[in-house]
Amino acid sequence: MSHRSPVDLRHALASLDPLPGELVRVATELPARYGVSAHYARWAGAPAAPPTGAGPAVLFDRVRPDDGPTRAVLMGLYGTRRRAAGLLGCTPAELPHRLLDAVAAPRPAVPGAVSRWPREALPLDLTALPVPVLTDEDAGPYLTLGAVLATDPDTGVRNLSVHRMCVQGPDTLTIWMVPGRDLELAYQAALRRGRALPVAIHLGLSPAVLLSSCCPTSLVPSDLDELAVAGALAGQPVELLPCATVDAEFIAHAEYVIEGELLADHAPESAHGTVATPEFLGYQGRAHPSLPLIRATAITARESPILQAVSGPGHEQSILLGFGMEAAVLDVLRRRGTPALAAHCHTAGGGQLMVVLQWPAKRGPEDDVAVRAAAETVLEQFRMAKLVLCVGEDVDIESDQDLWWAMVTRFQADQDLVVLPDREGFPLDPSQHTGYSPSLSADGRTAKAVFDCTVPYGQSVRFRRPRFTEPSRPAPRRPAAPLPR
Repeated sequence: MSHRSPVDLRHALASLDPLPGELVRVATELPARYGVSAHYARWAGAPAAPPTGAGPAVLFDRVRPDDGPTRAVLMGLYGTRRRAAGLLGCTPAELPHRLLDAVAAPRPAVPGAVSRWPREALPLDLTALPVPVLTDEDAGPYLTLGAVLATDPDTGVRNLSVHRMCVQGPDTLTIWMVPGRDLELAYQAALRRGRALPVAIHLGLSPAVLLSSCCPTSLVPSDLDELAVAGALAGQPVELLPCATVDAEFIAHAEYVIEGELLADHAPESAHGTVATPEFLGYQGRAHPSLPLIRATAITARESPILQAVSGPGHEQSILLGFGMEAAVLDVLRRRGTPALAAHCHTAGGGQLMVVLQWPAKRGPEDDVAVRAAAETVLEQFRMAKLVLCVGEDVDIESDQDLWWAMVTRFQADQDLVVLPDREGFPLDPSQHTGYSPSLSADGRTAKAVFDCTVPYGQSVRFRRPRFTEPSRPAPRRPAAPLPR
């Protein structure tokens, strides 16, 4: 079946306009420093601090940086799973399978036409862009949805990935790259050649492209171009144009593009403290003492551009991370011969640490063992996964109330809890620390757990949920035939 998703961010927003409550426009002028984040906090959703809850996409029409003109900023486009999947024409349950199909049949990017995507050159001053500063402790303005496109000089394969980048000056950014991931490998390859790595940083991309950029390596391997996955997911190839100041390409439909070079030079992430910016698990982030620098060489934008950002803690970043993780989990389980009906990487775990697995009705006592073994496989193969909650097909995995109900009525801690001690974990979780748990062999390790809330085979009759049906309506009465005269 052919699918076509919005070709760019503007078409995505236009698709929300007719839907009540999905897109809110704020015309009041707000400062980029604290104003946007404080206004949006009510809609960010957990793990943002309460009071908060999932809400609409919010387009702030007039955001003013410390020094520059007011411009538009978008937050919350992916603030609910239903809306995020709906932008790609599917449901949350269908989207991981769409991703798997896109990985299996990628559609390569193609050259674009400049006339189709006109752009203007902006002054080379990053501080004049409306980049939000989320809290008064932050190291500075952060590009929270800056998607970096670079080509590995050794392999020739493009990589698109989202990174935390702090504006350090008019033409400099620091960047945090996860060690061992594709962008860092391309960067190291460039350094071995004695060169800087040319990059294009994008702000404001189509849903298919942004979602593909957030997929884990276990789903999109290093030799596969994320743009080809995005093309398959969108049902149309991504268009590329050449950068003007560096030997690189950029995505033609992007709202903003920052051209530049990833240098060998390093600088502290924060010049005035130890805090970076809020992290997706809901805690204030720590600044790195030394990070690589990007030197910007040009900034271009579409007419009346929209800068897209996320609030560090909140549903949106977790949802973007979660869908790719779900596809990767389903793929692993399918390959081992124990396919789950669905996977849901819950936003409470940042879309990574908490995985809900839904299983079909059990066909024999061996399925009791298979469910737990499959859940343990997920915990062992995915470093970030910390908790796996297993439920049956009669539980709505998109409903927190239904998940808690299954936990309360289908779980006994002495029977249904499996603990895997001292496994490799994720140090941004503050509980994964030897100061919290002396049983851990090092910081960044964790105990992992399976909560088996499936019904044991042979006991289903005791766990039947009632089903309510609408009363059947009687057939309308036909008027009686008139009596013959």
